Amino acid sequence: MDEVDSNLKTKGSVLEVLKVCTRLGLTSFGGPIAHLGYFHEEYVKRRKWVDEQSYADLVALCQFLPGPASSQVGIAIGIERAGLLGGLAAWVGFTLPSAIALVVFAYVLKGLNIQHAGWLHGLMIVAVAVVAQAVWSMATKLAPDKPRGTIAILAAIVTLLWPTAFTQVLIIVLAGVVGWLLFSKRQVSDAPPMRVPIGRKTAIFSLVLFFAFLIGLPILRSVTHSQTLALIDSFYRAGALVFGGGHVVLPLLQNAVVTPGWVTNGEFLAGYGAAQAVPGPLFTFSAYLGAVMHPRPNGILGATLALISIFLPAFLLVIGALPFWNAMRRHSGFQSVLMGINASVVGILVAALYNPVWTSAVKTPVDFCFAIAAFGLLMIWKVPPWVVVLLSAIGGAVVSSL
Repeated sequence: MDEVDSNLKTKGSVLEVLKVCTRLGLTSFGGPIAHLGYFHEEYVKRRKWVDEQSYADLVALCQFLPGPASSQVGIAIGIERAGLLGGLAAWVGFTLPSAIALVVFAYVLKGLNIQHAGWLHGLMIVAVAVVAQAVWSMATKLAPDKPRGTIAILAAIVTLLWPTAFTQVLIIVLAGVVGWLLFSKRQVSDAPPMRVPIGRKTAIFSLVLFFAFLIGLPILRSVTHSQTLALIDSFYRAGALVFGGGHVVLPLLQNAVVTPGWVTNGEFLAGYGAAQAVPGPLFTFSAYLGAVMHPRPNGILGATLALISIFLPAFLLVIGALPFWNAMRRHSGFQSVLMGINASVVGILVAALYNPVWTSAVKTPVDFCFAIAAFGLLMIWKVPPWVVVLLSAIGGAVVSSL
């Protein structure tokens, strides 16, 4: 505990955050749930930037907020480590590698079919192991008893049987109520304080901006008929209104860019295939779409506008929520609520382990063997995740060529 407390009092540098997050941005394959596994290994276990409880609370918060949950967790940890610039550095490091790769795909690999590449399938299999490791680690800490284990199981069942956009939010709300009813009489320990170098005035201003853009951009778009404003509005709303992030945003983006004829359906699907092949957040698919758009702005400028617009809501919401969240999570009554919420998050992760992670990757006994081997390397041999990712990509390519 002393080691964690000491680390909490040690402020990091922006360059340190940028370096660590860039490495994660280059190696974190497997989608948002897998990213939480990579983050847990890097930020909690290896570097001890945050303690287990604070990380779990941040995951619960970002699962509840609209937007890309894994990116929001990374931004929050960057802010905690090195202030607002640290949050920006965390986003740049984690996001830019995949964004650049997808813009390159837009120019160079457009129309090529990479969805069935062997190395890509290997990356999808290693995601199974990464998510399984994250679920196992979080379950032992967040659902260690019968009540919380039951909450986790029920959350997983409901998530799988009722896979709608708002199921996750409903589960978290109900789990919070159940947690308050079941655990309010338990003696809870003080949650270790997170450093949140943001005042409440800044937080409120950020939330006001979030709603101002959400309401004001469609009005300006209809008045000015500007294609630039139309692009910004479409991607901002996609980032602001989707819960769960990742693949959930795809229907919104498809409706935003294919329906008006900005991007053909073939171009959209080709870019989606490319997005599966790169590490980092799936929201960087927006950079590809901005680059291949037919009306201007497109190219580099379109990619930049689309990328910033879709992630801006995530920044505003995290900045707006953190100061209040840090105070609430230390309240004994709210900790009871969090006990239920965190258990439900474990269930949501279990559901994601099956669908889409398992169902999209494990098709044959050979795939299952690869997944077991990757899990063993991570859990038993403690091999760094990026090494396991590289080995899985090479293994997938070799198997596909035989």
